[in-house]
Amino acid sequence: MREYIYVLKLIPRLYYEKNWTADDQQIVTEHFLRLKRYCEEGKVITAGKTDREDKKGFGIVIFKEENDEKAIDFMKQDPTVKHGIMNAEVFPYRTALLQK
Repeated sequence: MREYIYVLKLIPRLYYEKNWTADDQQIVTEHFLRLKRYCEEGKVITAGKTDREDKKGFGIVIFKEENDEKAIDFMKQDPTVKHGIMNAEVFPYRTALLQK
């Protein structure tokens, strides 16, 4: 298994809290629950986001997958990506240091 990282960025409409809909909130809840499940199963190593919700803000997911194709598919299955409220890009990743 190799490590990968995908970087998530909100679509511009969601830079402003007033523009969030109940559907958007539900999609983010599904996104969180999916990542939590995969974290518990050992596939997701870590996930998180910056405190910014503007064009400079982003989230990351570091995870394990067998190959590039499966890593891309895993990213595309993220509810926020699938429903178009976040854009994402995946990269091969290698942890250099890890706190014990």
